[in-house]
Amino acid sequence: MFGGGHGGHGGPVHGGPVFGTAMPAFSPQALTAYGLPALPGMPRGGNMGMLAGLPGLSMSAIGQAQAQAMAALGASGIRLSGQQHHQQQVGNVLLVSNLNEETVTPDALFTLFGVYGDVQRVKILFNKKDNALVQMTDGQQAQLALAHLDKLKLYGKAIRVAPSKHIGVQMPKDGQPDAGLTKDYSNSPLHRFKKPGSKNYQNIYAPSLTLHLSNIPANISEEDIKVAFEEKTGGAVQAFKFFAKDRKMALIQMASLDEAVSALIAMHNYQLGDANHLRVSFSKSTI
Repeated sequence: MFGGGHGGHGGPVHGGPVFGTAMPAFSPQALTAYGLPALPGMPRGGNMGMLAGLPGLSMSAIGQAQAQAMAALGASGIRLSGQQHHQQQVGNVLLVSNLNEETVTPDALFTLFGVYGDVQRVKILFNKKDNALVQMTDGQQAQLALAHLDKLKLYGKAIRVAPSKHIGVQMPKDGQPDAGLTKDYSNSPLHRFKKPGSKNYQNIYAPSLTLHLSNIPANISEEDIKVAFEEKTGGAVQAFKFFAKDRKMALIQMASLDEAVSALIAMHNYQLGDANHLRVSFSKSTI
């Protein structure tokens, strides 16, 4: 009903080449082909252990560099052999449960999960509306979304996010009851990660009280934005600050994490001017 059969959990994640031990030696300069920074001192073949004998380098520093390299590669859809096994088990479809069926919509899930990858389709189950399937572009993005959103409170309920056995989300057939609960977003202009090496990969953070705002028109004031957030979300704005060097960006802090999550969903792509739509993401900063 939901996909073309059952996806196995033991195979590799699709969506990018797999680099294994049989591959030619891996050059750090290859990172730049994917819009990623080359890591200085990374030996060919990716063997960080070779660096252990060099003066001034600890094994912990080497491990951190290796983790950073793998995370950067993973964000671009490349998987190296030796990554944690449970990450390889995640396909591109997630099962989301314990949703607030009175409030949740496909668009809300598209916006929230879209913080961590490009959502292709969303299906809220017709006969069990507190459950949904969310199809990401690839398994790496699904893994990011699962890691950041599982047990997050959304509209007053702690949602659960888990890998799904389905390999895709099918649109309803003609005459099949759906009530608008299944939506295709494959051509959405709101995808954050369409460009390889996008800077958005460097700004992926866990849900937070503080939200990062961008694309703010020059004629919009702090009061305009605070009023819009409170009217649209029903939440309370605790703090606000424009960026000193770029007034097109700002930070806004909500009273609770639940309110911040709801505010991101409600205000991302909110029209602030004739041609300006607000961009909202979670921030690691505080005000």
